[in-house]
Amino acid sequence: MPAISRDEVAHLARLSRLALTDAELDEFAGQIDGIINHVQAVQKVAADDVEPMSHPSSLSGVMREDVVKPTLTVEQALDQAPSQDRQRFEVPQILGE
Repeated sequence: MPAISRDEVAHLARLSRLALTDAELDEFAGQIDGIINHVQAVQKVAADDVEPMSHPSSLSGVMREDVVKPTLTVEQALDQAPSQDRQRFEVPQILGE
């Protein structure tokens, strides 16, 4: 016996302000019934000892260690800059300010 009837789908369509044809009502009733059956099958799985998680795999240790490493000096960073002003990159004005 289907978990949802064609009339219930028609009622939901009216509540959602969807204009569905008779063929669409029959199709959606079958699809919703399939979804309900899949949900019921998942609920039967013995998962009482499974800890709830937000991701399918553990996310521990996804961040690398924060280690200070040598970086470019100001002179090295500005070495190839087409234009510089007071130890900063100088770029064309774009906002008219």
